Amino acid sequence: MTPFYRFGRALCRAVLLPWRVQAVGIERIPLQGPLIVAANHRSYLDPPVLGAYLPRMLFYMAKRELFNIPLLGRAIAAVGAFPVDRTGNPLSAIKRAVEVLKGGEAVAIFPEGTRNLTGSGEIQLGVALLASLSRAPVIPACIVGTDRARQFARVRVIYGEPMRDACERGLRREEIAPFAHRVMDAIRALGSEVR
Repeated sequence: MTPFYRFGRALCRAVLLPWRVQAVGIERIPLQGPLIVAANHRSYLDPPVLGAYLPRMLFYMAKRELFNIPLLGRAIAAVGAFPVDRTGNPLSAIKRAVEVLKGGEAVAIFPEGTRNLTGSGEIQLGVALLASLSRAPVIPACIVGTDRARQFARVRVIYGEPMRDACERGLRREEIAPFAHRVMDAIRALGSEVR
């Protein structure tokens, strides 16, 4: 974990104080080795909430447009974010994510691909592809309450048990979509536990 990331994490925790964030299931997070953390995405608060309480550094895929915002682009790059082209070819982001995972680090991904206020968005296959290519376990994570951030509703992030389907041999082509759907189902199931 870089010093700038530690500083950013501490700053995020301070900024998030009004939402009384509760992180549940931190003990399920492997402290070493490649890891994919897959979460739902309803608010701009989700990325900092997802990583601020983890005991390890998270590398984020972020939409390319964010890197064009002068201060924000530099800040998110400094804490390990890398761009993904959502309208063009996302292969460079997939390649970068696999490199990070092969280096034993953790990558955050939002399987719905973008913010989704209803929680029922179309599931992208990137999480399954990354798991298959890297042989990394996937931790499902559900973030609850950020859709009501303007009311300073309490925010919870619940981390589930590691899903290790792809760890030994990867996934066959016909297993990619079902695994992506199982990840999203696991995320939604975690959310139903706290409603």
